[in-house]
Amino acid sequence: MFDAVRKVFAGTEQARARGYDPGRFSFNVPAGRCPTCQGEGFVTVELIFLPGTYATCPDCHGARYDPETLEITYRGATIADVLAMTVEQAGRFLDDVPAAARSLGTLREVGLGYLRLGQPATELSGGEAQRIKLATELQRAHRGHTLYLLDEPTTGLHPADVELLMGQLQDLVDAGNTVIVVEHDMGVVASADWVVDLGPGGGDAGGRIVAAGTPEQVAAADGHTARYLAPRVTPGGRRSP
Repeated sequence: MFDAVRKVFAGTEQARARGYDPGRFSFNVPAGRCPTCQGEGFVTVELIFLPGTYATCPDCHGARYDPETLEITYRGATIADVLAMTVEQAGRFLDDVPAAARSLGTLREVGLGYLRLGQPATELSGGEAQRIKLATELQRAHRGHTLYLLDEPTTGLHPADVELLMGQLQDLVDAGNTVIVVEHDMGVVASADWVVDLGPGGGDAGGRIVAAGTPEQVAAADGHTARYLAPRVTPGGRRSP
């Protein structure tokens, strides 16, 4: 997605006049990045007798780029301003850039509208990283017959975002794919076509199949999961939202 953003900045009148190509707006390329922090936005501070720590770059102040690159603006924003935007904000700002808007829209659909565009991958949780990979898959042509395995993708999500994520997973299933989710969110379990309840406890107390079947069947079985799943499944077999 960021390739499209760099092309937008390279296509501005200011950038063309200076001969800047899209690579100028990459913080991985020496031409446009801050030489002090090498495009990281922070520098390592060595401490005597203590582990090193990090501090905001004293020259670019976290912007990652050199002053000349930051003089180029698009709609009044620099490339660093765009990186500081959340996915939600960038979706409105770049709504006329199809390649970027499509990617940003998919990220919103999987509940990642709050992430900053320039957020380092090392700061992402496991669930966020999985949902970014899912967003990548959703943008590809649906081939069908693909197996997707997700481990606790709803961790840290607001219930409204969980519903968005479940809608995207259902779209994958409707396209002929198989989705396996390791999950403790009972709303997700209640929405599944088939449930395998492992236990009866954790660690050495687990590892056995306690129950398997539809959510209604697992909710009627013995075990810890059934106690929490039952309220999410109505007696008539309809699953509660």
